[in-house]
Amino acid sequence: MEVPDWGTIPRMLRDQAKNHPSDIVVADREVRISLAELRTRAASVARGLMALGVAPGDRVAIWGLNDLHWVVAAFGVWDAGAVVVPLSSRYKGIEAAGLLRATGAVVLITGESLDGSSFIDLLADATGGPVAGRPFAGLHDLRHAVVPEDRERAGTLPLFRLLSAGSRVSHAEVEERACAVRPGDLCEIMSTSGTTGTPKGVMLEHGQVLRGYWDWAEIVTLGPGDRYPVVAPFAHGFGLNAGLLACVLRRATMMPIRVFSPDLLTELIRDRRITILAGPPTLFHRILDEVDTTGHTLRVAICGAAAVPAELVRRLLERLGLERMINAYGLMEGTVVSMTRAEDPVEVIASSTGRTVPGVEVRIVDDEGAEVPAGERGEILVRGYGVMRGYWGEPARTAEVVRDGWLHTGDIGTLDPDGNLAIVDRKKELFIVNGFNVSPAEVEGLLLREGSLAQAAVVGVPDARRGEVGWAFVVPRQEAAADPEKLPEKIIAWARENMSGYKVPAHVVVVDSLPVNANGKIDKQALRERTAI
Repeated sequence: MEVPDWGTIPRMLRDQAKNHPSDIVVADREVRISLAELRTRAASVARGLMALGVAPGDRVAIWGLNDLHWVVAAFGVWDAGAVVVPLSSRYKGIEAAGLLRATGAVVLITGESLDGSSFIDLLADATGGPVAGRPFAGLHDLRHAVVPEDRERAGTLPLFRLLSAGSRVSHAEVEERACAVRPGDLCEIMSTSGTTGTPKGVMLEHGQVLRGYWDWAEIVTLGPGDRYPVVAPFAHGFGLNAGLLACVLRRATMMPIRVFSPDLLTELIRDRRITILAGPPTLFHRILDEVDTTGHTLRVAICGAAAVPAELVRRLLERLGLERMINAYGLMEGTVVSMTRAEDPVEVIASSTGRTVPGVEVRIVDDEGAEVPAGERGEILVRGYGVMRGYWGEPARTAEVVRDGWLHTGDIGTLDPDGNLAIVDRKKELFIVNGFNVSPAEVEGLLLREGSLAQAAVVGVPDARRGEVGWAFVVPRQEAAADPEKLPEKIIAWARENMSGYKVPAHVVVVDSLPVNANGKIDKQALRERTAI
C-alpha cells in the first residue's frame, strides 16, 4: 500500500483527524488523546508560536522527556511551518547551547527533565541569564524560552501564556500557514555525532519522512488498535519518526515512555497489553528470562541491531508466538534503508538487516569506490528518497558524504546474493553506548574544556552490559601533573556534570604522552590494545 497523497505532516494530521477523529493516538499515563484532539491542541501551539513571530522555516527546539506535551509541541511546530530541532533530555547545558547556536533556533520549548532539574538553569549556567529581551545572554538568535507553569523564571514564558498569546492569531491564519507547507520543506534538523568532533544537523523534509516511515510501518504492520510503547527518546530519529510520527501515520496508539527501566517490562506486556515493542537484543532476553508472558498480546518485535542471536529469534517466535520479528538498518542521514520481512527465515533475521525498502538502493564498494562481489566487505552506499538534504549550514561536510546522489555511510557491510544487507563494522570511529552514537572527537573536545588536560584521546571498547564504553587517555597539563592519581576521578566527575551520561568515559587513564603513527596522528589502535591489559 503506497503512502497516501498527503505530502506534508500538517496535511496528514488534518486528513487523519477528519476521517478518524476518535482514534486514540496517544496514551500518556492516564491521559488519552484522539486524532481530533491532537489536531486541536497542535493548532493552539502553532497559533502561539505565530503570535511570537515564528515564521515558516524558523527553527524551534524541543527539550524534554517523551510525553504528551512533546507530541503536541512537535505537531504545533509543524503546523506553524517551522522546523523541529530535538534536544536530547540527556544533554547538559554546554551541549544544548551548541545545537541551539548552530541551528539558530528562535524558540525553545522545554518540559520535564530526567532528574527534576531545570533545563533553563542548565542553559543559564552555560550561556548566562536573560539580557536585552533574550532569555540567555549567549544565545543571540533565541528569542523565547517556553517552560512548564511551575518552572517560570525571569526571561521565560510559561506554556499557558504561549497558548493565551495565540488568541491574537485566527484559526484561518493557522490553517493557511499549515496548508502552505510543501513536501520539500524541512521538517526536522536531527543532531548526529560525527568524527570531526562537533555534532552535525541532519536536514530532513516532510515528504521523505512521510514516505520512509509509512513504508517502515507497512513492513512492521503497525496499524489501528496497536499499542506501541515508544522507548527511544523523541530526540532520536527512531523515537521521533518510527515512534511519534509513525503512530499518527498509521492511527496506532503510542505510549510515550519517559524513562525506561527493565521493571517496566512486566507492566507493559502483562498489564498494558502492548502489541509492538522495539529495542536491543538485551531487552528481549529479559522478557524471555524474567517476564510472565502468559496471555500476552505482543505480536511484533523490532530489533535494530547489526546481529541478533539466532537462538533469541527462535525463542521469541516459538515461545511468544509472534507474528513477526523485524531487524532493520537506518541512519539519520539516510532514514530507513533495509528491513527483514515476515517470511524471512530465522538465519536471515539473525545475521542481516534484510533487503532495502522500496525506493532505496544500496551498493557495497571498496576504498577506490568500485563495487565488490556479493559476500565481500566494503563501505555501504545508499541512494534514494530517504537521503538527507544535507547538514545544516555545512555544505562542505555534506559534499564529503553525499556524492553523485550516493550517501557514503561510513558503515562496513556485505550483501548476500538475495540482497540481504549485513552490517559488520564501522568505518568511522563512532562507537555505540546503550544504543547512542558517541563521537570520540566530540568527547575529546569536551574533556579539554575541563581545564586540567593538555591532550585527550577517546576510544570505544566492547562492554558486556552497555555494548561499548569509552576509555579516555589523557595527558595532564603541567600544573595538574603533580597529583595524577586523583585526576581520573576529577575528570569523570566533571564529565558527569557537563556531558550526557552515555558520553561520559567509563575509564580515564593518565599517560605521559599519546602514541602516534607514521603520519603523526594519534594511534587509536595502540590505545585500544592498552584497554585489554
